[in-house]
Amino acid sequence: MTPRARRALFAVVLFFAVCAVAGTVLQRRVGAQSSTDESQLRDSLKSFTNVYAIVEQNYAEPITGDKADMAIYDGAIPGMLRVLDPHSNFYDPKAYARMREEQHGRYYGVGMTIQQPYSGGKVFVEFPMEGAPAFRAGIHPGDVIAAVDGKSTDGMTSDLVAKALKGPKGTHVQVSMIRVGEAKPLTFDLVRDEIPNPSVDLKYEIRPGIGYIHLKQFQETTAQEVNDAVDSFTGLKGLVFDLRGNPGGLLSQAVEVCDHLLAKGQNIVSQRGRAYPDVNYTATHGNDGHTFPIVVLVNRNTASAAEIVSGALQDHDRALIVGETTFGKGLVQTVYNLSENTGLALTTYHYYTPSGRLIQRNYAGVSLYDYYYNHAGALPSNSTNQEVKLTDAGRTMYGGGGITPDEKIESPKSSHFEDSLLYKDAFFQFAPIYVSKHAVDKNFQVDDAVLSEFKQYLTSQSIPWTEADLTASMDWLKMSIKDKIVTIQAGQLQGLRTRADWDPEIQKALTFLPEAQALEDNVHKVLMEKAMARNAVQ
Repeated sequence: MTPRARRALFAVVLFFAVCAVAGTVLQRRVGAQSSTDESQLRDSLKSFTNVYAIVEQNYAEPITGDKADMAIYDGAIPGMLRVLDPHSNFYDPKAYARMREEQHGRYYGVGMTIQQPYSGGKVFVEFPMEGAPAFRAGIHPGDVIAAVDGKSTDGMTSDLVAKALKGPKGTHVQVSMIRVGEAKPLTFDLVRDEIPNPSVDLKYEIRPGIGYIHLKQFQETTAQEVNDAVDSFTGLKGLVFDLRGNPGGLLSQAVEVCDHLLAKGQNIVSQRGRAYPDVNYTATHGNDGHTFPIVVLVNRNTASAAEIVSGALQDHDRALIVGETTFGKGLVQTVYNLSENTGLALTTYHYYTPSGRLIQRNYAGVSLYDYYYNHAGALPSNSTNQEVKLTDAGRTMYGGGGITPDEKIESPKSSHFEDSLLYKDAFFQFAPIYVSKHAVDKNFQVDDAVLSEFKQYLTSQSIPWTEADLTASMDWLKMSIKDKIVTIQAGQLQGLRTRADWDPEIQKALTFLPEAQALEDNVHKVLMEKAMARNAVQ
């Protein structure tokens, strides 16, 4: 058998393996399929085999190994899964490896995030991770990766460059960088190391006694990271827990995060499906009575595991949820490891909050694009089509469309001028130029002199601007310039903190801490009254 035939055969076998996994799951607990259903399934699979054979034999161009893979990886399998729901997914070997790396929260390499603004263009260092080999060696944001181990990166994609930089711990890799203000490329001899990819990317005392934590995803280390972050605040009087843009991740970590914030025995989330027994998760450790007001900040890109945490804290009146209605992903995927390092994420459950709210947004008759990028969030809170549920203190909540915030905070709307600066990467490109000409210390501020140089840069790059544009966006403009410059000089964490100190949504969330305290005081009072009433009846 030729290599092309073997690859094509593997692709077809893989398709049937996916079908078999899906079919097996769907048959559990509901008995065997009827003879009619089995006959229809056999006919459908036979039709697919016939179609694939005709295409492979008669297509105008030879079906190469890569095209055969794509027909299955990017066509048949995803097409089949998309008919089921928007979140069942197939992972080819590259995507499966990336997913596992993200779940582990670590890898071996030099520790820098890279970007390629346009296809075939230069590969830039976005930022080196603090403490990683690239950071210790003095690599800067904005450096252009010219060569890796003597091999030019011209024509290489950022994925290929990233692959070349990764490798076993303790091995060397030589990287050549082009830096603004330097006449010759800079060469760095880096020793690869284990690179942590923390899910808590920013934690600090944003106000005296008030902690701020931004959680970007849920991976294997998340619960411990959150616990450590909370414990790092001495005399904690309140917490802003930022889950904006958090796409979710591991259910187990969402449960553990809640376990340390709720009281022992309180429900966290339940899973209901038909392929496996229903599962209810409760707090087994609890917070030992250690409470403080919590404001959880969410937006329309807060999803899945992040919605589980938001919903559990809201249902138990443990936190005040502020921001926008969340994404509404309440479908649970079980990941099955298939052959050749591929994986199948198949929806097997629905998530429900402690009060019984279904998190999942309706996706019937909605295109995949609209579902992900153009949804309007949950139904209005006064809709008669929604389930009505109550929190522990008796507050009314509605199910079937994400988590509706207790207090709405609108995301700032960007202007056309601001969008154009971001599209042109103006701040990222300007910062290395400025740093090459000026000494920058920890007290750096964007003053009139800095703004004057920024205007000159915009003009040199033919980026249109007016004084009115600058005035209307001045606070955002100064923050964006400072963010990129201090990131070069002080590291990514200081850049993130610069942005958080300015962020109007975070500043608004801070004002709701007294309301969060009143919420918790009230639920304690209500639960105590209920307990006394039960004792009186007995």
